[in-house]
Amino acid sequence: MKRKTDNFSKFYTRKSNSAVKEKFRQEKKAAKKERKEAIDRHFEEKRKTRTEPSSQPRPESRNPAGLREKPKVTLANELVEKGQLTLNKYIAHSGVCSRRDAAELVKSGKVTVNGKPVTEPGTRISPSDNVKVNGKKITISRNFVYILLNKPKDFITTTDDPQGRKTVLDLIGKATTERVFPVGRLDRNTSGVLLLTNDGDLAQKLAHPKHEIKKVYHVTLDKSLAKSDFDKIASGVLLEDGPASVDVIAYADARDKSQIGLEIHSGKNRIVRRIFEHLGYDVRGLDRVMYAGLTKKNVQRGKWRLLSEKEIRILKYLNSSTR
Repeated sequence: MKRKTDNFSKFYTRKSNSAVKEKFRQEKKAAKKERKEAIDRHFEEKRKTRTEPSSQPRPESRNPAGLREKPKVTLANELVEKGQLTLNKYIAHSGVCSRRDAAELVKSGKVTVNGKPVTEPGTRISPSDNVKVNGKKITISRNFVYILLNKPKDFITTTDDPQGRKTVLDLIGKATTERVFPVGRLDRNTSGVLLLTNDGDLAQKLAHPKHEIKKVYHVTLDKSLAKSDFDKIASGVLLEDGPASVDVIAYADARDKSQIGLEIHSGKNRIVRRIFEHLGYDVRGLDRVMYAGLTKKNVQRGKWRLLSEKEIRILKYLNSSTR
């Protein structure tokens, strides 16, 4: 495995090259097998559903060519037509924010339906309803967009900033005409991999703790990390809001103990910075080099690219065996 394309191998403590390569080869093989099995199971269930006889006649409007349309986009619009889509899901599918953030928007009174404030996220929406967020009318997106951004410092991870500061949307202005939002958060002084989309269901999945979405960070400290503190972090640190555990920690550079590699799946706010600050270290630099299997390879700082169909498919079935 080439070092340039391996965003995580440098974070392990030094082992023999053959041992490191074999370990990563086995892990990659196992992960690929798990993803393939999950995808195969999903499509096998779909095939069974299509082949099972049904007592209900097929609708006349069925695609005569037998082609399947994009299920997520079709589902959201069908639910609106039937009056079965809740307000928070409607907002998420419109590309304003994730479903969880949409619920908070509704509860805070920033959403109106037909001119009246609504504070219940579970309110059902019908096709004739006029939905506005902060006074702006919204509609469901017809196409899903998935953008990977290599975020630089000094940009806010939000769709709008009352103080007029630069946001990540300023960097992807030419990427799409659809309204998209960032999945998860990177604070202003943190750089690296950031996903933006208008797929509310995927954003909800990636944000949910049960899926244990892994992130890899490269941390630069103001001083060398002592071995005793290294061991404390590896064992778990107790913060003010509870225990904080990491999956893997290692010195990124054997000659510079202030360079740390960290793999973590916790979604707590500013968790990496708080772990080191708790032990008396100042984080001088924080860069996310991997998120949910996505890396910033071939994407320069401040630049973006659209995800490939394969990457989107993997994201949708990532950790799908988790219950």
